[in-house]
Amino acid sequence: MKANRRSDTKPEIALRRALHARGYRYRKDFRLDLPSGVRVRPDIVFTARKVAVFVDGCFWHVCPEHGREPTSNEWYWTPKLRRNVERDRAADAALQAAGWRVVRLWEHEPLPAALQAVTDAIGPTLVERKFEDSSEAE
Repeated sequence: MKANRRSDTKPEIALRRALHARGYRYRKDFRLDLPSGVRVRPDIVFTARKVAVFVDGCFWHVCPEHGREPTSNEWYWTPKLRRNVERDRAADAALQAAGWRVVRLWEHEPLPAALQAVTDAIGPTLVERKFEDSSEAE
């Protein structure tokens, strides 16, 4: 299990590169200490816009499409994976209670769809807003 990465997975890096190329700036693997006492560590955080993005692995977070029940050591894996899902739900609830928007993506989602989901949640970049303001002034 040492080889399993907590951050900097391939889908996460691809999403971060695409966001950065479009002018979005963010923090990666940034710990949020919420007022309720819950600590959450999203994969990508837009602090000013209060958006937390999680890129979840299909196995570890029990994807309904690709997640499968382990066949060996079920006594260990089944409760562990269930706790992961429960922790995800608790983190989502705590973030939403603190006024954050939560975006959860699966690792198998195509990059354009994932990028669209994140940009819908965070809105236009500063450059895009300046461009829109200048075109409205004309």
